[in-house]
Amino acid sequence: MSEGPGPTRAPAAAGRPGGEPVLSVALASMMEEVHAHSGAVYLLRRDEPVLEMAVHAGLPRAFAAPWERLGLGAPLPVVDAVRRRELVWVSGEEEMAGRYPRVAVVLPYPFALAALPVATEHEVYGAVFVTWPGGHPAELSAEERARLTAACERLAVRLERASAEHRPLGREHDLLAAPAPELAGTLGTVEAARMVARLPYGLVSLDLRGRIGYVSPAAATLLGLTAEELLGTLPWVSVPWLNDPTYEDRYRAALLSQRPTSFVALRPPGDWLSFRLYPSLTGLSVRVGRARPMGDVAPGSAVAESGAPRLVTISQVLSLAGALTEAVGVRDVVRLVWDELAPTVGCRAMVMASAEAGRLHVLGHRGYADPHAVDRFDGLPLSERTPGMRALSSGVPAFFESREQLRRLYPERGESPDGFAAWAYLPLIASGRPVGACVLAYAEPRVFHADERAVLTALGGLIAQALERAMLYDAEHQLAHGLQQALLPHSLPALPGVEAAARYLPATQGMEIGGDFYDLVRAGPLAAAVIGDVQGHNVTAAGLMGQLRTGVRAYTAVGQGPHEVMVSINRLLVDLGSELFASCLYLRLDPVAGQAVMARAGHPPPLLRRPDGRVRVLDLAGGPLLGIEASASYPTTEVSLAPGSVLVLYTDGLVEAPGVDIEDALSELGARLAEAGDLPLEALADELIRASVPAGARLDDVAVLLLRARGG
Repeated sequence: MSEGPGPTRAPAAAGRPGGEPVLSVALASMMEEVHAHSGAVYLLRRDEPVLEMAVHAGLPRAFAAPWERLGLGAPLPVVDAVRRRELVWVSGEEEMAGRYPRVAVVLPYPFALAALPVATEHEVYGAVFVTWPGGHPAELSAEERARLTAACERLAVRLERASAEHRPLGREHDLLAAPAPELAGTLGTVEAARMVARLPYGLVSLDLRGRIGYVSPAAATLLGLTAEELLGTLPWVSVPWLNDPTYEDRYRAALLSQRPTSFVALRPPGDWLSFRLYPSLTGLSVRVGRARPMGDVAPGSAVAESGAPRLVTISQVLSLAGALTEAVGVRDVVRLVWDELAPTVGCRAMVMASAEAGRLHVLGHRGYADPHAVDRFDGLPLSERTPGMRALSSGVPAFFESREQLRRLYPERGESPDGFAAWAYLPLIASGRPVGACVLAYAEPRVFHADERAVLTALGGLIAQALERAMLYDAEHQLAHGLQQALLPHSLPALPGVEAAARYLPATQGMEIGGDFYDLVRAGPLAAAVIGDVQGHNVTAAGLMGQLRTGVRAYTAVGQGPHEVMVSINRLLVDLGSELFASCLYLRLDPVAGQAVMARAGHPPPLLRRPDGRVRVLDLAGGPLLGIEASASYPTTEVSLAPGSVLVLYTDGLVEAPGVDIEDALSELGARLAEAGDLPLEALADELIRASVPAGARLDDVAVLLLRARGG
């Protein structure tokens, strides 16, 4: 799908539920038109690049808790719909796992989802998503697509009109299905109760929020509580031995997929009960019965928390954990934590710091209008008495609900110059030691309830593990990058009769280092050039590359010819006992005689541009890759080089790409060389790299060595 223009901010407001229910009515109508069973409307805030959920329908809002507030950089369907300004369709759990793994981690159930922007031609006001149970066809029908698009366009017009009239819309009351009607007449109700009482198993009715609305006498007996103790409660809260996230997960799976599901639980000391859940759009009917013993299987040990639903906590932790698996370096961790955590917890700024050599080091920050407000902490001794230093040194989180509270406990800190009014200082502890601290700042005074403190502390542990990995990666990458830079020539020597230019680009995956190498060496009155590629993209490949380059220089210095040099470095690689192989192209250039003698070991063939502009791929004789066979031989080929001729030596990263035929790639490279071959050699090197190497991810290293013969 093509990338459209980025979203513009419309004056949508976030506020408390109330007023005319424009959004909820539009959402309900949209869901009814396409027979969706849940959905939500998001509004784009006017003061920050964040989508906020304004109304949710069909299922409890807790199902979408990690996505209440979405940064516009998050890889999520609703955000993609806004960024691309087009409908995003996800057909089921498999496609969700492939395209949006963060959603799949939290909601690993069979359901389909469509997300659409709510936008006019000039303004983006927000977005909508709707979902269907797993039985929905794999493709969104043309009629469904048209109805959803038209409904979003109508809603955008309503929002545009409200904005023009200075009536910005905000949060509205969520919509859940209406309760099932009571049986008509007293006799019907009594007879239904008698019928249920005669059944040999128990029945429980749960509403969409999971609360018990009815429990039969048999079910109450099996659960070990009275009906009065069960009614209005969550079964995984009121029944201690059902206090396991696995059982709560079955409730979510049934509602979201609208498919019956079941589980077996152990009622202490040794009674196994079976639970069969039958979902509908109004709730769940649960059949409870005795099950056969299942052996010594221990139940889960999760502990239910009072206060906010534990479902929110689990979802938030899983969502951030999924995001942090994508982090590579420290900058990635800072970006992902800001994109994921800030919209979730509502903070307006963030600082991440570590301790180095007894001082605080700021790793990154977001949300501060004046960066100097953060820079003043960089380099402070850890002995300074500040809340951040205390969290870092003690490993104990600190929460300050107002400026007054912070000033009372840390009077020497003075007035906060950043304008924020509440803070959470989270120590980042990994492998039992502090690796840093994360500071969250809030624009308004805030009460941090016990459940929120627990969530933030748990998230701090996830951030710490990702940060520890990222810091280790950055250190290794810096070491490896320095090693490779030391092994490649800093500049090419000026040799009589030869003009040279070279380029090297590391792969953008892995550690951004590899085994591609090149060199240009004086060989008496002649010039020797080499280019090669050691298998792999790691420190081992880079180290072996350095040994081969040194070997080539040594064998050239003692006067070996091209065939002998190749035989010698092949034996060197075999003797080193490395499991890595290498390709190589070596040539001896005589500018006075206008010729070059070349030897090749499994390397891509060079290109030659003659002075008249004609280009051909040199079909050189050659031998196997270096390091495979100790007795291998490498025949040579003599090539005529008139003054003005250009030789292009390269590694396979310049011409190989997924889905591209190598012959086509060589043909395109030859055409570019023919067209641009008269450019100065440095400019020609830049042009060949620019036209051949994609700007995004490079799967392989790229090395290019250009030689232009100038004659004697």
